[in-house]
Amino acid sequence: MNIPELVDIATDKNNFQTLRNYIEFCQQYLDFIQSGLQAVIISQNEQNYCFFQYRREGFFNITRPINVNLMYSAENSAFISQEFIKILQNVGNIAQSDETSRAILRNSIYTIQQSIGATLDALPSGRLNTARKINGDLFERLVRLLLLEIGVDCRSGVINIPVTVDGIDQFSMSYQHDFLVFNENQLKIVGSVKTSSKDRLDKIFMDKFLYSRLTETATPHVAIFLNDVQRKRAKAENEYGINSTFLPGHFKGYTVKLNPLDGVYYCDIRPNMIVDPFLASHIKPIDSLLCDDLPQFLA
Repeated sequence: MNIPELVDIATDKNNFQTLRNYIEFCQQYLDFIQSGLQAVIISQNEQNYCFFQYRREGFFNITRPINVNLMYSAENSAFISQEFIKILQNVGNIAQSDETSRAILRNSIYTIQQSIGATLDALPSGRLNTARKINGDLFERLVRLLLLEIGVDCRSGVINIPVTVDGIDQFSMSYQHDFLVFNENQLKIVGSVKTSSKDRLDKIFMDKFLYSRLTETATPHVAIFLNDVQRKRAKAENEYGINSTFLPGHFKGYTVKLNPLDGVYYCDIRPNMIVDPFLASHIKPIDSLLCDDLPQFLA
């Protein structure tokens, strides 16, 4: 399969209705990049990132940064096709010390979503906004499908929130969320799913603040991000590196002065989120949500 054929599939969201659809597309993309690329460009400042450059049929476009420590190749894609769903269906029994299973979860989710994002990078420059919208929508859907596969009652849509004054419902407000988790029809988690925190971080914190004020509840709010890196052009021609799009000062300020989120999870976690004690206490890899924190939220 060539890159125009992959683009045709990726730009139609109807092709991604089930988790198996995502996995099959990922396998097709991994098969393609074995021999279908113009070049693989290594990041100049963080060598665990690279960029794929397509050939003429992909307009010689260069993709978003790809973390080679997380992205599976066609040779080891059996982890996705054979092990990933088995592990998902057994997440409640995965110990914190089971790094092998947790790595398969992290790498599989990252590889599946980046296969879509990197494919959409082959669109002509005039359709970049379309690509961003499709990629974001498909990441939201992927997260919901993952939660459903685990056995969690996960829904998307709008909540109508009654606004009560002096004990009397005056009117209601419609509140849109990326996903809602229920247990026995009781709302347990309100979730945001974004490909990055860039230009979105303040809204996520404000969403929790406003929702809590309007409903007078302490319903947990969580945020799931794919990554927080973007491509930057180096001074020399044809040299590329990465920039971080995460704003630690903003995150700390909102957490301390507004309200902390109840969980922040990354597929591709940045080094400072691990070494900074404050960030490390609030930000975790995606497997921590699936394996450790969901049972506590649902209790």
